[in-house]
Amino acid sequence: MSGSTGVGNVPRQQQTSGGRRGGSRGRRGGRRSCEVFRASESQHPQQKGASDDQQDLKSPPPACTDFDVAYFEAYAHIGIHEEMIKDHVRTEAYRDAVMQHQSFIQGRVVVDVGCGTGILSIFCAQAGAKRVYAVDASAIAVQAKEVVKANNLAETVIVLHGRVEDVEIDEQVDVIISEWMGYTLLYESMLGSVITARDRWLKHGGLILPCAATLYLAPITHPDRYNDSIDFWRNVYGIDMSAMLPVAKQCAFEEPCVETITGENVLTWPHVVKHVDCYTIQLNELESVSTRYKFQSMMRAPLHGFAFWFDVEFSGPANSSIITPSQSPLIGLSDDDPVDDIPSKKRTNPNEPLVLSTAPEDPPTHWQQTLIYLYDPIEVEQDQIIEGSVTLSQSKENRRFMNIHLQYSSGGRSFVKESVFR
Repeated sequence: MSGSTGVGNVPRQQQTSGGRRGGSRGRRGGRRSCEVFRASESQHPQQKGASDDQQDLKSPPPACTDFDVAYFEAYAHIGIHEEMIKDHVRTEAYRDAVMQHQSFIQGRVVVDVGCGTGILSIFCAQAGAKRVYAVDASAIAVQAKEVVKANNLAETVIVLHGRVEDVEIDEQVDVIISEWMGYTLLYESMLGSVITARDRWLKHGGLILPCAATLYLAPITHPDRYNDSIDFWRNVYGIDMSAMLPVAKQCAFEEPCVETITGENVLTWPHVVKHVDCYTIQLNELESVSTRYKFQSMMRAPLHGFAFWFDVEFSGPANSSIITPSQSPLIGLSDDDPVDDIPSKKRTNPNEPLVLSTAPEDPPTHWQQTLIYLYDPIEVEQDQIIEGSVTLSQSKENRRFMNIHLQYSSGGRSFVKESVFR
């Protein structure tokens, strides 16, 4: 995620326990981030349309809470932005997407939602954008302005320090670009801010990059991880410390773990949990996502948990879907429903839409995969069915947190795992 803007976002906190990476995205900008910034007429010509009157009739934006302030402070830390920029899979995918759509961007107006250091804004300016509004509620916006100035782009890239809900842009835009994805796609994500920017400023027929996203789920086996964290306690320098096992399991597996696995850890084809069309999705759809799944194991192995990953697609408005409607997740599968058999989309030639994937079989990214480990593994045979349901919902305690309710059954045994992504 490039920077901070406002709606439904959660800080990628520095994490050291379990499988979460240490030294990852920290905290962003201060209370000034909640002030309103209006791009002045001297910075760009005023272009008002009928939608401006409609905008005045809309309800005021949500107040900036203490949770928001803490979140914005998180992304003022340079280490977070260094990590993201050094993720070459991520950064080069965005650069390639901008160049792939250069003919649409050239001579047009762009808004970069959560601009961070301004790198995506600069990519758009280099592609010939007429004007780029770089919006970020974090104090990193101060450095972004200096970066823009150092690259002689101050006349093209206008940095707005504030929330998408608060800043004013007195013209409609042709393109929205944003790196909004969080762990499990929706945790700590800025998608709500992209929706707000779309509804406030995007012209009819405009371009959103990325235009779509798909979240996947699959059962996994990971004996090395289980042995390192749990079985280790059975024999410590010849001492039986198995009494530590309950505490060890709770400590290691209570919360979601952000780790890198490989395709060899995945037991089945993935299931589509949620498909997001950035042109049509609404804010209320982010409150809760539910789906039922039915897998058939491709091997005999212990089931240690489930993995989430996602991909995003960079294509135009006329081609904004990664998957077909027949592949969309359904609520309430019957006993006759087929098992999941949806391989990840691969880009086989340059004319196909560009896809940024965080799948286990693809080059690793800073997002890695999000793993929900079971406290006790289940032995499954080849072709054995694993089925159940999963619900991802915003926490009532803090909408920036994500509750994960996982129900699973296999071999006649049923279980429920509750996790909170903080």
